[in-house]
Order: sequence, then structure tokens, then C-alpha cells
Amino acid sequence: MSIIHLRDYPATPWKNGMGRTRELAVHPSGASMDDFIWRVSVAEVDSAAPFSAFPGIDRYIALLEGAGLTMTLDDGRSHALTTPFVPFAFPGEAQVGVTLHGGATRDFNLMLRREQAHGELVVWDEPGRQVVDDAVVLIYCAQGHIDTSDGRLHAGDAWLPNRVTGRVTLDPGTLALVARVELRVN
Repeated sequence: MSIIHLRDYPATPWKNGMGRTRELAVHPSGASMDDFIWRVSVAEVDSAAPFSAFPGIDRYIALLEGAGLTMTLDDGRSHALTTPFVPFAFPGEAQVGVTLHGGATRDFNLMLRREQAHGELVVWDEPGRQVVDDAVVLIYCAQGHIDTSDGRLHAGDAWLPNRVTGRVTLDPGTLALVARVELRVN
């Protein structure tokens, strides 16, 4: 089945053991943290623990729930991840410190192995039909409802489209986070 219910995926420790994540999809299937090409997960951040380092990985994060956090990167930049559903990109090798703003958060994550893939995390919030092209590897229903060819998504559900270009329909008030990935040709 290509519909994923977040509640069915157990939380596992972060790579550094200082938080929890629920892996929704990984390519290739069954890949580990050392050999995935792309990975999508939902992380639970309930302490000011630093993020795990992922050298050679491009990372995208978006706040799903909670008051948010401030990320302080080792290059001196800081980013307030306080507005839900707004993606932020950063290099996986960065050392990232975290300051929480009023409690735990839940965050959506896309990771791409830089030498093998490139992509982006985009937001769909227009009601009606949306075109799903071959670069779309996962659609996450952040709020509202989405009709797919495999069934209806509710908030917290994701859909893995097959390689055939198709369409989905967003109900009014729906917001989707869409992972777009293209493999690099070497």
C-alpha cells in the first residue's frame, strides 16, 4: 500500500541518540543511515539536544507542531523555525544547536545524499487538483484532506505515488508538504 499512516510507524532514536524520529520512506528501500539516497521522516524534538550530523547530506526541515525552535548553525547563522510548514534548507554536516520555544515540537524532514540526488521540499496549499510529476516521491498531508488514486489522506498521512504521472485533489484548507527528488546521472 502506498498510503502511510504516521501512527503506524514507531519512533526510533536519532543517529546521535538525543531525540526520536519516525521514518516514513527511504530510498532505496531498506537503506540504512549510511547508504540512503533520500529519506523522509517526522522528528519529535522535546529537548535542546543538538541535531545529528549527516556529512554529504542536504537537509530540509519544516515545523509541523509546537511553538518551534531556533537552530544555531556552526557557521554563525541562526534560523527561527517558528512558522509551521515553511521549509528551511541546511547542510547535513553542520553542527546545529537547538533552543526550544515553549516545549516540544514535531518537524518534517527531507534528507538527500548530495552526490546522488537533488531536490526540494515544497508546500501545496491551493485547493483542487495538483499534478504529481515523476520528481514527487512523497506527499505528506500536514492538515486537511487529500484524495489520491490509492485513497484519502488525513492529517499525518503520507502517500508514495508510483512512477506514473497522476493527480491528487486537495480539499479547501488543506496543506501538503511535498518531497521532490531527482537522482543525479553520473
